[in-house]
Amino acid sequence: MANVNIRRDIADPFYRYKMERLQAKVEGKGNGIKTVVVNLSNVAGQLARPPNYVIKYFGFELGAQTNIDPKDDRWIINGAHEASKLQDYLDGFINKFVLCRKCKNPETVISIKDGDILMDCKACGEITTADPRAKLSSFILKNAPKKGKKDKSTKKADRKARKEAERNGTADDNEDGSPGDSASDHGDDNGDADANSDDDALTRKINAEAKELNELDLKDKEVEWSVDMSEEAVKARAKALADGLTGSMVIEDGDEDKEGNNSYDALGKWIEETAEKEGGDITKVKDVEIYLKAKELGIEAKHRTPTVLAQCIFDDQIVKQIPARAAMLKRMISSERHEKAFLGGIERFVGIDKPHLVPSVSAILLKVYENDLVSEEVLKSWGSKASKKYVDVTVSRKVRKSAEKFLDWLNTAESDDEDDDDDDDE
Repeated sequence: MANVNIRRDIADPFYRYKMERLQAKVEGKGNGIKTVVVNLSNVAGQLARPPNYVIKYFGFELGAQTNIDPKDDRWIINGAHEASKLQDYLDGFINKFVLCRKCKNPETVISIKDGDILMDCKACGEITTADPRAKLSSFILKNAPKKGKKDKSTKKADRKARKEAERNGTADDNEDGSPGDSASDHGDDNGDADANSDDDALTRKINAEAKELNELDLKDKEVEWSVDMSEEAVKARAKALADGLTGSMVIEDGDEDKEGNNSYDALGKWIEETAEKEGGDITKVKDVEIYLKAKELGIEAKHRTPTVLAQCIFDDQIVKQIPARAAMLKRMISSERHEKAFLGGIERFVGIDKPHLVPSVSAILLKVYENDLVSEEVLKSWGSKASKKYVDVTVSRKVRKSAEKFLDWLNTAESDDEDDDDDDDE
């Protein structure tokens, strides 16, 4: 399933906050026609908001009845509504009830205090208030969980928050939680794995930065979300914001300098910034400059560099651009491991950054093969099985499905060559 930037006004492929594109299905006829938002729970989870907030917002905007507590996870809006139209309305929900008013990042925790809907931003530390005049604001205030009680989505968010805090070294030692408590690590073993199995790396990271959804007293709450404004904490948050590029490229550890700067991150940002100086035309970034920059960073021979390049040096015209970039790419793709990494980058570029290019996968791979960037053996191996290394399994299957035409041609070409050899022997 294609992912899009949570802020769709940002076209940056390295924007760290992603969500699934809404999927809608129209059912019934006449007065009984209705629209089922198939993946509403997933999208709401990626925004760290209860799905009933989102479906109710749609209802208000469309003037349609909705179900706000389905038992079978079928979120329904009366009437026929296109997914693209719902996606546009979702942008409005995100702007009003998810994004921080100051830094415009979606790392906000929503809470209720003194009749106000507070959004506490974990990126910049600002606490802002949702517009009380919005229709959804009244719904949120009326349906806030009772003090001390949490709904299922909030419990799940709390568990993820504790794990993230432990990973970052900021966990409160006094909040241990019993094995039977929903805040304990044991509670996380039941039910979260399936929910995350098809999320891509960025989405899992967003989900891990859990959002507290229940009404709470900011001075006395079950999960401590106090904002540490020490110099060390501010630096840590700044670094976390910059880590999105690294996560989006599925880069492994071990290539950071003494100050913790990631060389792959630096290469990607340099290519992006250079293209912007050229009016956003990626073709104006010269191959020799890219190679010299990679060499300056000490990664021109690293096998992960082709993964970065596949996501940075192409745009919608990738089929035409591959031959033009082939000479530089050949110099930097020097082993089977490099070839696999390059295919992984293309898979992510097409499957995540440019999902509208998925139908062109066969044409893309043909150019890769014709320009000797990846061997026949590696291409066949890649096409034989979906992988979740660079994208989620669902996207991986979709990309390989689109590659079937090329893979069939590759196998047929090999068979023809073998027949020609047999004829020569005779």
